[in-house]
Amino acid sequence: MLAIESIKHRLIDKILTTNDEKLLEAIDIIFVSTQKEEIIPLSLEHIEMLAMSEEDIKNNNLITESEINDIDMKWIS
Repeated sequence: MLAIESIKHRLIDKILTTNDEKLLEAIDIIFVSTQKEEIIPLSLEHIEMLAMSEEDIKNNNLITESEINDIDMKWIS
């Protein structure tokens, strides 16, 4: 696994330092063409949580990010 991480870091370094647009486009095409759609199995709990979320959306039982941040700040204090 260490070898994979090393390769990833070398590639990231090279990608970050290049200005060759055609090379970057070619790399992007390689990644897109080799990407596999991963199917993630859901547990019954996951399915139930998703159903509850859908119900909350239907009932407009929503909270904004700023409201969550306010709640978090009060909890931290």
